[in-house]
Amino acid sequence: MYLIIVYDINVERVNKVHKFLKTYLHWQQNSVFEGKVTKSQYKTIMLELEDLIDKNEDSIIIYQVPSKFLEKNVLGIEKNPISFII
Repeated sequence: MYLIIVYDINVERVNKVHKFLKTYLHWQQNSVFEGKVTKSQYKTIMLELEDLIDKNEDSIIIYQVPSKFLEKNVLGIEKNPISFII
């Protein structure tokens, strides 16, 4: 499955969340990650994020997108483009 994760995390925890998400997903821009993961990885991401955040202060939104229907359009500068080397 393909995920897009956006978050608004208290500054005390934002670096931990950012560092964790980098292990599974591609950083796009401030507070936005995306990438393809397995169901097992998705479960791991969900469990770890629940441990890292304070549910009374922080917010994370996870969009699950069928990868065959994903179309991406960028207006302006793409801060961190995904590039594939063949």
